[in-house]
Amino acid sequence: MRPGIWLMKWENRSSGDRLVEWLLRPASRPWRLVSLAVVLGICVSTSLRENWGSDNAFVVKAAQTLLAGGSPYEDKRFLYLPSAVLMAVPEALLPQTALRWLLPVGMSGLLGLGWLAALRLFSVPLRSRLAVVGFAALALAYKPYVNLVLIGNWTAISAAALPVALLLAHRRAWGAAGLVVGLAIACKPMLVPIGLLFLLARQWRGLAAAVLVPLGLSLAGALAMPSPSLFFTKTLPFLLGGQDAYALPWDASPIAVLPRLGVPEPVAVLVAFAGAGAGLWGAWRRWRRSEEPDEGQLRLAETACMVMLAAFLVSRPSFDHYLLVVLPLLLASVMRPGSMPRSPWFWLALTPQVALLPWPSELAHKRRAFKDCATLCGLAILMAGRALRSRRVTLEPVTTAGSPPRTEPECAATPAESASRTAF
Repeated sequence: MRPGIWLMKWENRSSGDRLVEWLLRPASRPWRLVSLAVVLGICVSTSLRENWGSDNAFVVKAAQTLLAGGSPYEDKRFLYLPSAVLMAVPEALLPQTALRWLLPVGMSGLLGLGWLAALRLFSVPLRSRLAVVGFAALALAYKPYVNLVLIGNWTAISAAALPVALLLAHRRAWGAAGLVVGLAIACKPMLVPIGLLFLLARQWRGLAAAVLVPLGLSLAGALAMPSPSLFFTKTLPFLLGGQDAYALPWDASPIAVLPRLGVPEPVAVLVAFAGAGAGLWGAWRRWRRSEEPDEGQLRLAETACMVMLAAFLVSRPSFDHYLLVVLPLLLASVMRPGSMPRSPWFWLALTPQVALLPWPSELAHKRRAFKDCATLCGLAILMAGRALRSRRVTLEPVTTAGSPPRTEPECAATPAESASRTAF
């Protein structure tokens, strides 16, 4: 092809298409080494800090209490299901020195697994610039990433499980997707709202797995500990009450933030539940709009993200690192025309969480929940607005990253014949 013709075609393409093409090119070896150094550097610096693993310590303490014959729910800050105690036993058997170095690596590994699964959902090559440099940029620039690796919160398990489950669902393995979600819920009940996705898809086998796996493991854990009823009489009321003043400075839920701005608490509760209701309505509308210029990946990802964001609006508490459950999916969807990351409003909503931006010390510490709430509400409003706004989609061949051109929408959701600061 002559250079003049090539230049004309390049100029006719939009800047977004050119950026996508650049991101899909293989990353050079120096960039791979730099990205690896960034991630490992965060792990090492975390291991050397005194307050590493503060959230994970609650779960390890619960497992140690169980091994000593006591009830984990004597500690009011252990807020997980009885199944999580069984999952934490291997950690409780490790020495502190080993755990100090293994925990940050494990947290980063889980977040990396979720990122890779999100990329594969959208058929992005794992050696591309987006895959290699994108994860390092997320780790370096997005402050909740460093926070999650530091405190060792088990949110990282949900951040890995959701993209993996959606990838399996897209491949019509809804039973396996339900198993992944169920195991994640057994560790931390964060992905309970994803059960709605199985209901929308009418995938009863996957829904059964997502429900029965944590239920069975929780029953086994309850039988292994004394006084399991404390979960209902002590832990659950403490959790439903939003915990106490210890968690309030970091609670980004509108129910907690708005009263700090002078809004009456009943009004704050009404606003939060109204927003969650609009989010769920938007998720239903998004699911029904199945005409996509791909194979249904964007439909799966955006519906799941909307369900989770709606839940975060009313969750008590709701911390900054919760958004890491949905953010990898949204960032990976940049490959699709019309996706959220192609809007400047998406990046504006993430601005308060950029680690390189200076913030007043008062805002960065005691009032940190304000900017966390702004990001959460901003993403929820953008997602709901996109779903509730009907649009027509023209089907075109998809040539993303190694996949053959397709013109038929083959939605992965079609049922197959018979898809912080505390321990919460």
